Amino acid sequence: MFTGIVEATGVVRAVRPGGESLQLTIDAGGGLDGVRVGDSIAVSGTCLTVTRIAGRVFEADLTGETVARTTLGRCEAGDVVNVERAVAVGDRLGGHVVQGHVDGVGRVTRRERRGEDWWLEIEAPAPIARYIVDKGSIAVDGVSLTVAGVAGDRFTVCLIPHTCAVTTLGRVQPGAPVNLEADVLAKYVERLLAAYAPGAPPRRSAP
Repeated sequence: MFTGIVEATGVVRAVRPGGESLQLTIDAGGGLDGVRVGDSIAVSGTCLTVTRIAGRVFEADLTGETVARTTLGRCEAGDVVNVERAVAVGDRLGGHVVQGHVDGVGRVTRRERRGEDWWLEIEAPAPIARYIVDKGSIAVDGVSLTVAGVAGDRFTVCLIPHTCAVTTLGRVQPGAPVNLEADVLAKYVERLLAAYAPGAPPRRSAP
């Protein structure tokens, strides 16, 4: 589990294809303290397993599902990515509950500066858009953000200067693809309410 509070930006050093899968080598800067082989780490919001560590560089494998569902399948050497270690029990939950299970890829449609802040408008695929609500939480490339507004399949978020300085969102431009993960609570609520929808099968009581 993660919180969407990015700890460092890393640089992709190598991308090795293997059929439908990929292996990434990433220089995480100072974002690997305490991380061991087998640990989970979020790369631009995607939960990966560390398979090798050498100093501040680590390797991780991407399955075909991850390649198809996230932006990491488009990574090239030199790309900058957000890095967050898995949350430890007892740590502060500064953002919101982020699983690192990317729901799909959205597209930045507008970037506007207002004072010291930057506002982004992002278009979300329909299966994700239904979970996005005004003042709700969403992870964009692994960054926990509050939804400032919703209009159809588009939503807006506000980036304070600190977020722009320490994450990749400070340099993202219109047209750029971004990983989106909707709030997991919305998915569970939808699943539970479906049992009460007209035409739903009768609910069975526990024995």
